[in-house]
Amino acid sequence: MKRFCFFTFFCFQTVIAQKEIKHIVYFETDKYSIPETEMHRLLLFLDDIESIDIQKISIYGFCDDRGSHSYNMSLSQNRANTIKQVFTNKEFDNSLISNTDGKGELLLKIIKDNHVDKIRGLNRKVEIIVFPVFPARKNNFNSQRLEDILNGDLIVGEKILLENLLFERGYSYLIPESRVLLSTIAKILKKRKDIHFTIQGHVCCTNGERDAIDGRTKKRNLSQARAKYIYEYLLRKGVSSRRMKYIGMKRKFPLGGPQRLDRRVELLVTKVGS
Repeated sequence: MKRFCFFTFFCFQTVIAQKEIKHIVYFETDKYSIPETEMHRLLLFLDDIESIDIQKISIYGFCDDRGSHSYNMSLSQNRANTIKQVFTNKEFDNSLISNTDGKGELLLKIIKDNHVDKIRGLNRKVEIIVFPVFPARKNNFNSQRLEDILNGDLIVGEKILLENLLFERGYSYLIPESRVLLSTIAKILKKRKDIHFTIQGHVCCTNGERDAIDGRTKKRNLSQARAKYIYEYLLRKGVSSRRMKYIGMKRKFPLGGPQRLDRRVELLVTKVGS
């Protein structure tokens, strides 16, 4: 029977629900594609909420007062849907998005005549409201525990889950806190020449068992790209290519816990011995 080794180095703290976090994305007239500067702001916002455990996310689309009511309802819904698609592409669990609603036009509140264009510009928007549950988790990495596991007795078919070797959302490179861990893994595997293994990459939050889109290449092969990233790093650090392979597992094996832990790699031991 296959065994699973878990490297867990997070300290969990629970607190009462925090105040919601808001972000606004602004759109051009009659458009629901995200302007470049607004996309940049949105991606920074997603980075900011990366380490937050989320209860739910609400997305509301709006238009200015020009156009018919039916047109504005459709346009505002399209804007909300566009934002939801960005969340999906960046590996946010769709089940967290409680609603994606187009609210139509916002009435024009004129203070001065020369403020009309500015006010209308502020009304062409999507409001994102994030309701957190827990604060960010702190990494409490214990390198000695990792060495004990990898230097211990291993068997063919054993999966080693590198639980805090975590990736940036939607990309195949690691969060900064995980790079020290990868360096430690490379040093151990370089010395432990009797271990042959396959690097298995995983993603979270796609529909069904589909792979996610790599934010760098725009290809739907993110799980493979993550495994390849680890493979190439180990190769540069002196681990022989004859001892390792890599493969993308898509979203076939979610862990069922916090979604960030599904953006992961595992080592499947394929041979032990020279």
